[in-house]
Amino acid sequence: MSRHLSGFRAWMWQRASAIYLAGFLVYTLGYLIVAPPLDHQALKSWLGGSGMWLATALFFLALLLHAWIGVRDVILDYIGPAGLRLGILAAVFLFLLVCGLWVLSILMGVL
Repeated sequence: MSRHLSGFRAWMWQRASAIYLAGFLVYTLGYLIVAPPLDHQALKSWLGGSGMWLATALFFLALLLHAWIGVRDVILDYIGPAGLRLGILAAVFLFLLVCGLWVLSILMGVL
């Protein structure tokens, strides 16, 4: 079996994205518990800082990647007919792409 088809690479990407997602959530929740923003403007300025903005953008990128890998593997394992599999994969991809563009538009509004 070739390394490309072994699934190891997808497994590593999914684990790496899970670690980043967990770390980001722990940091963000910890920050919000210890020093909650007093108003909307304070929250917006915290999220609009270059470091937090980049970390949030990477969070959503990792989330979309994590979701794609997981759903793709389930579809490839359990959907038999190739045409149906391709259609479902295309629909999931388009849905995740739209979600990613939506998040990007929200993040651009924070800047």
